[in-house]
Amino acid sequence: MAETKPIRVLLVDDHSVVRSGLSAMLAAEDDLELVGEAADGSEGVRQCERLKPDVVLMDLLMPVMDGVAATKLIHERCPAARVIILTSFKEREQVDGALKAGAMSYLLKTVSAAELVAAIRGAMAGQSKLSSEATQVLIEEMRHPSARDYDLTEREKEILTLMVDGLPNSEIADQLGVSASTAKFHVSNILSKLGVTSRTEAVSMALKQKLIK
Repeated sequence: MAETKPIRVLLVDDHSVVRSGLSAMLAAEDDLELVGEAADGSEGVRQCERLKPDVVLMDLLMPVMDGVAATKLIHERCPAARVIILTSFKEREQVDGALKAGAMSYLLKTVSAAELVAAIRGAMAGQSKLSSEATQVLIEEMRHPSARDYDLTEREKEILTLMVDGLPNSEIADQLGVSASTAKFHVSNILSKLGVTSRTEAVSMALKQKLIK
């Protein structure tokens, strides 16, 4: 009977003490193998490309490149690697950003060794594991979805407000002290960013999505 290959793990964390503790934990498991370590996200991406690990344990707050950016690059360049976020942060922005970047699991550093080992093994089977705090963030997101701003600049938001007030381009130009062509240019940009074709659609979306104050 062929021997099962161990799960190859890469650690990415800027704290050497954390890496040392995780290394000891992995060494205690016969089916897990530490293949590399990195102290920042950028080095983590390079190590992943070179070592081809099965699972990456990724911190979020690190110098040079944070965990979300590193996760996104690993997801693109090393699609076979499963990324497990292991962090102290449980805010919506971090959880949402990490999962959208391609992380398979999101755990807090308060997790037990047994739970982390189970998450690593589960990742190889395609199973996601979320801390209770991360799960709660996602539930809140579904209940109260955060409004998108569609990358509108402050000036464009100002102009969108005037559009909602019913002002034509000429009056928007007068109120802002710009030329009519400049006002028209901004309005066209707004329509493009919102993915609509008319001022009426833009106003409707602005009200529904609460894009303006």
